[in-house]
Amino acid sequence: MTMPFDPDKHRRRSIRLRGFDYASPGGYFVTICAWRKACLFGDIVDHAVRLNEFGLAVAQAWRDLPNHYPHITLDEFVVMPDHVHGIVFLLDEDDSIVIGAGPVVVGAGRRPAPTTTTTPPAPTGSARHPLSEIVRAFKSFSARRINTLRGTAGVPVWQRNYWEHVVRDNADLARIRAYIRRNPTQWTDDERHAAQSH
Repeated sequence: MTMPFDPDKHRRRSIRLRGFDYASPGGYFVTICAWRKACLFGDIVDHAVRLNEFGLAVAQAWRDLPNHYPHITLDEFVVMPDHVHGIVFLLDEDDSIVIGAGPVVVGAGRRPAPTTTTTPPAPTGSARHPLSEIVRAFKSFSARRINTLRGTAGVPVWQRNYWEHVVRDNADLARIRAYIRRNPTQWTDDERHAAQSH
């Protein structure tokens, strides 16, 4: 069973797999928290996310990632008021999506990937970037857009680190997808957010 992300527990402690190559093909579940856990990106209203202009900028920065990194495919994603959850696949040499030793199973009822662009074919021999570079770019692109909108150049938008989980198999992928989809409905179950809910 996938453990829910706890920002207090995972804030400082590295949980990266020792010796694991985070540039290797496969699925990665990432959680990135807003600076000081501020509810910067919108609200939860009637168990659904209502994004403000900053949240919309975050969602657009995520959707744009395949335009900058052609060897990735985006999967389930949600912008919450103070964090984001997403799944990103680093493609193999044949540009196939794999988990562990096998292909990804697209199960019945799975929502389509939230990207609105098709992944362009990568030039032969182009670099394959590690997960850390992709997350760094997402944070940089989205922070730049938000700080332009609010006229606050250089002000932090994201916490320095992020939490990731290597997707082990199709069952793990299904659990993570379900967790991301349920996240807005569980917002008021978190005592820290109970006073902020409408």
